[in-house]
Amino acid sequence: MTNNDILRRLRYTFDFSDTKMIGVFRHAELAVTRVQLTSWLKKEEESGYVRMPDVEMASFLNGLIIEKRGRQEGDQPVAEKRLNNNIIFRKLKIALNLTADDILAILKLAGVRLSKHELSALFRKQGHQNYRECQDQVLRNFLSGLQSQMRDKTPSVKADKPQRITATAVATSAKPVRKPSAEKRQAADVQFVVDKPAGEKRDVKKPGQRKHSTAKPAIKKVAADTAAKETVIDTNSVWAKALAKSTKKS
Repeated sequence: MTNNDILRRLRYTFDFSDTKMIGVFRHAELAVTRVQLTSWLKKEEESGYVRMPDVEMASFLNGLIIEKRGRQEGDQPVAEKRLNNNIIFRKLKIALNLTADDILAILKLAGVRLSKHELSALFRKQGHQNYRECQDQVLRNFLSGLQSQMRDKTPSVKADKPQRITATAVATSAKPVRKPSAEKRQAADVQFVVDKPAGEKRDVKKPGQRKHSTAKPAIKKVAADTAAKETVIDTNSVWAKALAKSTKKS
């Protein structure tokens, strides 16, 4: 793999913009212009393609470590003038703070299975008796698995989570949706009207209806009783008795 291939893959995996990429280089004290970055991101068959040197790629990876994990105190790591797949793989492991199990899981997403012993051999220092050279296929599959995990991964649906059932759910043969009974629907439709007090009622005249007297039968009866009482009182008065005596003498 070329440095240009790795740079393009990492840009897509982390969804970095041009401004973000330039900032990552700046973390490692390397000033990169937008024209330089564009030329590195192009493919070999495209016009304006420029092969990315190892020292610039090492600076980007050092800047990625600072971007992901923060700047450490003391002297900062110096960019290597010569890179290989083992160094690139180790820098990505440090930047993402990955354990051996994490890396094996990422490789598994790309269809590659390694043992922990085989993986540890890739991170040994060159010259160690257990050191093994990292092939392009291993690094390429690691970048593919990382892309699948961080960029292309879709949210999974929990199978044990109960589904929410609403009143508008469609009935199925297994579990039909219950509808309210006719009695409950009728009870829900009943409306109660509170009558106003008797003093507030008014007679409303309908079209074509004759106007009736507003006097009530009870009031008429009281007036008749009062007149009868007045008649009895008048027959017992003084002038009524005098009139009765004169009638008898005549």
